[in-house]
Amino acid sequence: MRFIGREEQLSKLNRAIAKTHKDGAMQTILIYGRRRVGKSELVKQLLKNTTVPGIYYECRQVAEESNAQGICNILSEELQLPKLGYQSIDEVLEYIFQRACEENMIFVLDEYPYLRENIRGMDSILQTMIDKYRDSAKLTFIILGSYVEIMRNLLEHANPLYGRIDLTINLKPMDYYKSAEFYQGLSEEDRVRIYSVFGGIPYYNRLVDDSVSAEENLMELLVTPEARLENEVPLYLNAEISKITNANEVFEALSRGYSKYKDILDQSHVSSGPTLVDVLDKLSKMEVVERRTPINDERNKRKASYHISDPLSAFYYRYIFRYASQRKIMDPKAFYDKYIREDFESIYVPHYFEEICRQYLIRKNQAGQISPVIERIGKYYYDLPAERRNGEFDIVTQDQKGYVFYEVKFREEKISAAAVREEITQVKATGMNCYKYVFISKSPVDLTGIEEPIGTITLQDIWN
Repeated sequence: MRFIGREEQLSKLNRAIAKTHKDGAMQTILIYGRRRVGKSELVKQLLKNTTVPGIYYECRQVAEESNAQGICNILSEELQLPKLGYQSIDEVLEYIFQRACEENMIFVLDEYPYLRENIRGMDSILQTMIDKYRDSAKLTFIILGSYVEIMRNLLEHANPLYGRIDLTINLKPMDYYKSAEFYQGLSEEDRVRIYSVFGGIPYYNRLVDDSVSAEENLMELLVTPEARLENEVPLYLNAEISKITNANEVFEALSRGYSKYKDILDQSHVSSGPTLVDVLDKLSKMEVVERRTPINDERNKRKASYHISDPLSAFYYRYIFRYASQRKIMDPKAFYDKYIREDFESIYVPHYFEEICRQYLIRKNQAGQISPVIERIGKYYYDLPAERRNGEFDIVTQDQKGYVFYEVKFREEKISAAAVREEITQVKATGMNCYKYVFISKSPVDLTGIEEPIGTITLQDIWN
């Protein structure tokens, strides 16, 4: 299977290997990120394309002796050694680090939290090894883990490994543009639909069959009972959260469009405010929920909002979890037609199309293709006391000249000149210092008679 993306991360890792070879000193690398984001595949790709001998071990939820023997077995296989009989992690690590004093090596401990969980003082054991061999072992030592909170803890001042990590990679989901390389055969519209469900997670995207429609993929992978990914969301949540009921409550409220703290508390059955704070904090650290503030009032906590940043979780809670009983007794196509189709096309996908457009603007900005350069991007809050209304514009950018307003539409109907004028009038009414208006639309935009500075971006532009 073709490896897609991650060029920047591979370049960093190859530079670390080259530095180890050049200086004859160890490089310790920490790679973390949410489950299924592609950490293991990244490292396997690295090992596949280097001439440096590599030892890759995926830690297991077993006793220390079993993990030690597992590493021994890999060592014997990869280095053509007689069977090694080390019984403790200390012993096998000592052997690897000592051997690296004589030859260049790469040593990978994947799913490190499992090892840490079952071996008392594991972080201190690694600290001792790193300190002892830092200047003598020609070793690129890579530690991987999916439990984001635990892995971040390794970087904190109180942790024994503090100051001993030479390179940290927080592997994020791919953006919409890279994700589409997994399903290039789909139409531009269906690419939007697929990204709106599977996001930038390589494991999900490689399951997409681009010879059939987005709807057929959703039916096959999520909607049909016993589908490949129907239990994916509860599995990863149960692995990291002890009280899954509270997480379910919060996700369900968020999936129905409630984003403000008070609304989430009112709509969910979480027992108290402090409990909700804890749940939101946990989900944020897991990088499946994010907190946003408007770019024109970032410090105002009351204007902060929470959003599901993982599209698969959003789809699961909006449709599969909410209608679980109906799904069990209905024909899959009838279930899709009744509970998913209309809402998915008119509300769900347009919402995630906004995220795609935000990523598009960032990508173009980073490539130096937007002038003046965008300095901030996000929502813009407005308040009109005289009219007794307030609200937010979903995508606004700020640069040295002021604000640019973006209206995003994912619908079949052509946007009329009257609708364009109405949007401009609404923006002007807020008093926002807006010097340009841009419409990003799946369908044509009629600009007849419009005198204000207007820009348009098509669906084709976004994928080019």
